[in-house]
Amino acid sequence: MARLFFLVAAAVAVLMSAPVAHAFYLPGSYPHKYNPGDSLNVKVNSLTSIDTEIPFSYYSLPFCTPSEGVKDSAENLGELLMGDRIENSPYRFKMYTNETDVLLCRSAPLAPDAFSLLKKRIDEMYQVNLILDNLPAIRYTKKDDYFLRWTGYPVGIRVGVDYYVFNHLQFTVLVHKYEDPNVARVMGTGDATDGIPTGGGKDAAGSSGWMVVGFEVVPCSIKHSPEDVKSLKMYSKYPSKIKCDPATVSMSIKENEPIVYTYEVTFVESDIKWPSRWDAYLKMEGAKVHWFSILNSLMVIAFLAGIVFVILLRTVRRDLTRYEELDSEAQAQMNEELSGWKLVVSDVFRAPSNPILLCMMVGDGVQILGMAVVTILFAALGFMSPASRGTLITGMLFFYLVLGILAGYASVRVWKTIKCGDHSGWVGVSWRTACFFPGIAFLILTTLNFLLWGSQSTGAIPFSLFVVLILLWFCISVPLTLVGGFLGAKAPHIEYPVRTNQIPREIPAQKYPSWLLVLGAGTLPFGTLFIELFFIMSSIWMGRVYYVFGFLFIVMLLLVIVCAEVSLVLTYMHLCVEDWKWWWKSFFSSGSVAIYIFLYSINYLVFDLKSLSGPVSATLYLGYSLFMVIAIMLATGTVGFISSFCFVHYLFSSVKAD
Repeated sequence: MARLFFLVAAAVAVLMSAPVAHAFYLPGSYPHKYNPGDSLNVKVNSLTSIDTEIPFSYYSLPFCTPSEGVKDSAENLGELLMGDRIENSPYRFKMYTNETDVLLCRSAPLAPDAFSLLKKRIDEMYQVNLILDNLPAIRYTKKDDYFLRWTGYPVGIRVGVDYYVFNHLQFTVLVHKYEDPNVARVMGTGDATDGIPTGGGKDAAGSSGWMVVGFEVVPCSIKHSPEDVKSLKMYSKYPSKIKCDPATVSMSIKENEPIVYTYEVTFVESDIKWPSRWDAYLKMEGAKVHWFSILNSLMVIAFLAGIVFVILLRTVRRDLTRYEELDSEAQAQMNEELSGWKLVVSDVFRAPSNPILLCMMVGDGVQILGMAVVTILFAALGFMSPASRGTLITGMLFFYLVLGILAGYASVRVWKTIKCGDHSGWVGVSWRTACFFPGIAFLILTTLNFLLWGSQSTGAIPFSLFVVLILLWFCISVPLTLVGGFLGAKAPHIEYPVRTNQIPREIPAQKYPSWLLVLGAGTLPFGTLFIELFFIMSSIWMGRVYYVFGFLFIVMLLLVIVCAEVSLVLTYMHLCVEDWKWWWKSFFSSGSVAIYIFLYSINYLVFDLKSLSGPVSATLYLGYSLFMVIAIMLATGTVGFISSFCFVHYLFSSVKAD
């Protein structure tokens, strides 16, 4: 076990630096060899905006369409759920062939509806997303003395009352000589460096081929005359020389006037090797902040661990020693004088209110937590990289469905323990567990989907996909949950170490409401993750790539530890004031972190997403945030409940009671 732990820790430590490594091969992705003159096809993805967070189809605007017609690319489940709609485009390149002044098309005159829609999309800061050889187009802008990286380019820009469209694109394709994977491995030993041709001539290029290692775009707004290209065909030479100056705009759009689109492409040999071509997208910024987040979490853990240490080794052990040294008569006399957790020995394992609901939430929490651990671990190992679009969402859904067996097992096992070994009703518990969280998710996502359907967004889940998701739910998740419930019913229940009286003990009046302390306890787990939460929120809502899953995995482990310690300490404090109703409070003492995450989401909406416009966008944001915090509440609450149950069971198993 120690060796296994060491290997896992070493792997995580290495993978945390993966985003900036210069020879990190993304599993499942291989270089594509292109010979000079081979065709390169550019694809288009959905139009996106951080102003509305509602994606739209690229061809919903008056752009040029391919001569062979618009065709959808094969998309996985994750891409569809994320709102990606990848289609072919009219942009055509030939490997290592520079082209300038290429006419793409002359659009139809802008009808009033198309004109107003184009202006609206420019106002809403929509970005065009192009893809070449699975690399998104990247754009660089200079600010002061450093460059900013952006994926995609804006549809247009507004200057005063005029609207300008970026109708000329200057592409730069970075290429690197193709290296056979076997030769590349030998190169690592320094023995075969002469085997790779280094000349830039055409013969050398033809013998080894090329790999695409970068795709850059510079958008320009250039005033083209529609009359000059009226008789020209697609890919013809534009009549005059085009000079792209991104600092100036001149192609203003007007109603009932066409737009002329052109482009140019330049191929540049680069030193970037194929394994490192994603470095420009995955550069890890703010590494010191991530380490500060982990250090902050460790300090919270150390503080709570000290409290737990005092409770277990000083207070509890001292009290138990005194209690066990007395004979029966002295114990009876002492019980009359005692106060605190020892007085609730006959009530501490009394069944909680709404036990079925507690079992359902614990079961779903185990399922969500297991999905999160496995998914983040696989992502940290590189199996769910941004190079494979949609794999992260697809993997999460797959692991959630498969881990339904854990949900059924955990919920029925808790149910059987509460019922002191009676497993009757386990089918109902399993069925409710299989439908509880997915039902909430289905309700939220269906409501949000109606909003997206009304907006005609590509982010709306198609009806056919809805049917697929429901089939996955009822054909995979529900049966597996029932199987887990059956295993839980057959497993032995956890026996209580003490007996429970028939008449419940009256709980003394408390100076402060106990639930106030429970809700306040969520601040400690929130303190361990709020820094990492900012990066995750920025990735989701600001269009940035998040790939520091090594840090995220460590933060998640620290969060689990903090939640367990917080719940344990709170449970002990409630027992000390003779409050034996600890079941639900142990769940929500750590699960209350979800409240602070939701409040942080509102704060992020108000102060960081100031440009988010319209009630539909705000509703989508709050709806997805609510879905996220419910999942977090179930997962963290389950950690707190399980840790508190183990603590209470250990505590009272040392007490001798009649």
